[in-house]
Amino acid sequence: MSQYFDMGDETLWNPSNGASRMFQRQVAVFESELGLPSGIGPMANDECQIDPITFETFVKALLAQHRRTSHAIVLALSEGFTATVLVLAERAGIAMDWAQLGTTPDGPPEDVQVSALTGMSAPAEGGTWGTGLREKARELSRRMPR
Repeated sequence: MSQYFDMGDETLWNPSNGASRMFQRQVAVFESELGLPSGIGPMANDECQIDPITFETFVKALLAQHRRTSHAIVLALSEGFTATVLVLAERAGIAMDWAQLGTTPDGPPEDVQVSALTGMSAPAEGGTWGTGLREKARELSRRMPR
C-alpha cells in the first residue's frame, strides 16, 4: 500500500506507508523546532494535501535553519528530512534562491559544535553549503515515486 502527498490535483510523492508514516512524524518534529506549520495536511484515506503558501514558508525557514548550524549531529539528523522536503518543494515549483541562501546567515549561528581540540565550528562556506544538500535531494528524487 502507499499514500499520496498532493498539491491540488498533482501528486508530488507516493511513498510506502512506512516511509510516509516516518516522514509525517518528522514533519511534526520540524514544525515544533521551527515554530511554524508545514502546510502538509493530515493523511486521510491515504491522501494528504500540501498548502503551497504555507509549505513554501516552511521550506525556506527549514533551509535557513539548516544553513545556520554547524553541529555535526544536528546536521546528520536533519539532512535526510531536509533533502526530502527539498524534493517536494522542487516538484511543487517552489523556487530556491541558492545564492541568497548561501550568504552568511543573519544572526548568531545555531547549534554550534564545540570541540576541545578545534574550538567552535562555523557553518559551511556559502558556495559549498547547498551543494551536498542539493545532490542528496537529486539522489532521493530518483527514488521518490509520484
